[in-house]
Amino acid sequence: MPETPTKRSSQCKSVSEGNPVRKHRNRWLATSLVIVCLSLTACQQLTPIHADEPPPATVVHIEGSELSRVTLTERAIQRLALKTDQVRVQQVSRLASAQKVVPYSSLIYDLHGETWVYTAPQPRTFVRQKVEVAYIEGDMAVLKDGPPVGVVVASVGVAELYGAELGIGH
Repeated sequence: MPETPTKRSSQCKSVSEGNPVRKHRNRWLATSLVIVCLSLTACQQLTPIHADEPPPATVVHIEGSELSRVTLTERAIQRLALKTDQVRVQQVSRLASAQKVVPYSSLIYDLHGETWVYTAPQPRTFVRQKVEVAYIEGDMAVLKDGPPVGVVVASVGVAELYGAELGIGH
């Protein structure tokens, strides 16, 4: 024998059809509770987790130029997973002679389209230097002009160095 669906009695009310006064009271109670919690957290004094640590980057303007020297803490270098490489001479496929190259990841472009790399004159210290790129080949940038062979350049974390130098994100 097939079952017939039963109709719910019209006397049963769903939870959402409850007493309107009670609904408003619950809303006011919830709103009041949220306001109290927010005001309590606003009064709380927060202390930095690492208040005794130096800032991750120290930026010092280089007199007579528009550039700055960026010095990172060891912890900042680890957090950025910053890597370096060297300007070197390498054989490239377009030309018979070896050319001066840097990793393509070393390049950063400014707002005006100028191309730069960050050289590392000292450990954990970086200075932006303008370069002229002849062309890109794979993961290498072939340079027309730039730092001399053997100079250490940042190859990972370059955008973060640029941001630190210009104060972007602070």
